[in-house]
Amino acid sequence: METLIYLDTHVVVWLYAGTTDLFSRNAKRAIEENSLLISPMVLLELEFLYEIKRLRVQAGTVQETLRETIGLEVCDAGFRKITDMARTLTWTRDPFDRVIVGHALSAGRGLLTKDRSIRRRVRSAIW
Repeated sequence: METLIYLDTHVVVWLYAGTTDLFSRNAKRAIEENSLLISPMVLLELEFLYEIKRLRVQAGTVQETLRETIGLEVCDAGFRKITDMARTLTWTRDPFDRVIVGHALSAGRGLLTKDRSIRRRVRSAIW
């Protein structure tokens, strides 16, 4: 049964780079069997990574390539609902993590992430 799941930033980077060997078996299955979404915050984080030279391509290139190849879409849910949820996530000081996790939680969807800190605190986080 196909559902929607959100992807964390590192998952998007690895998909773009084609480094699927970094994914768990469960993560690969989740990618193959679900519709994939990202928070716009992932795009902002990708652009920051490009600006500090940790990525060689801009966020728009990553987004467009993955939209064309795997159907990745950017969620357009209302920002207020997302930030209301993100404000409750006091276990992290990382604004990217707070909004990305808040986005998935506010939509009632899973978040595919290898981040152990997130997985320890968010029941819907999968790897």
